[in-house]
Amino acid sequence: MAGKKFLIVQHLDWEGPGGHLLAALAENQIAFDLAEVWHQPLPLLAPYAGLIVLGGSPNVDEEAQFPYLKPLKAMIKETVNSGRAYLGFCLGHQLLAHVLGCQVGPLPRKSIGFITGHLTRRGEAHPVFQGLPAEMRLFKWHGQGVILPLPPGLEILAASPAAPVEALGIMNNPRVVGLQFDNHADARDVAKWLTHDREWALAGSGVDPEALLAQAPREEVAMGESFRRFMGNFCRIAGLL
Repeated sequence: MAGKKFLIVQHLDWEGPGGHLLAALAENQIAFDLAEVWHQPLPLLAPYAGLIVLGGSPNVDEEAQFPYLKPLKAMIKETVNSGRAYLGFCLGHQLLAHVLGCQVGPLPRKSIGFITGHLTRRGEAHPVFQGLPAEMRLFKWHGQGVILPLPPGLEILAASPAAPVEALGIMNNPRVVGLQFDNHADARDVAKWLTHDREWALAGSGVDPEALLAQAPREEVAMGESFRRFMGNFCRIAGLL
């Protein structure tokens, strides 16, 4: 039987679990192990109640450049098929969508920084978003996304002008959720990402880096509160609370 902890998959040495995610797991006394897949093989899924996959630089089809993507996709499929919980952020969301048969590719424009999105009717009814407002602040850091239409059996839980699929779910399986946004990151993470990924993030995005750094602390409290509620919901759905 799966244990009472998550496996978190990290793709880059500077893009680990964000401050809001760490705070939420600590608040709910949820243990986790970290798989640094750029230099470590994936562990077996058996000891874990669920899988959390963070964002990173690879695209879903770049298995030749990032060979670990192939076993990671197999693990995501195993997670879903076994009834375990799955939560994907950014690339983790795109990998889930890819495994489930969606098309993933470049969006018309990079989405970097803070924007407002909204829950769909299905999102408002989904247990992972219970207690959260229909209009949501989102922190974005991506150039690719899920392309419509979705295959049968999947549902859009949230959307924004920047991405048609900000959150993805499987009908009748609330344990599996993908989020195109990175609300797990706090203001310190925003500064770190901008330091390490500045050239890519600013190229063609129209983002003012100084304005972004100034905005992040102003978004911190409200986004942290909303994210901790979201993660509490997800941990309950996963059977860890």
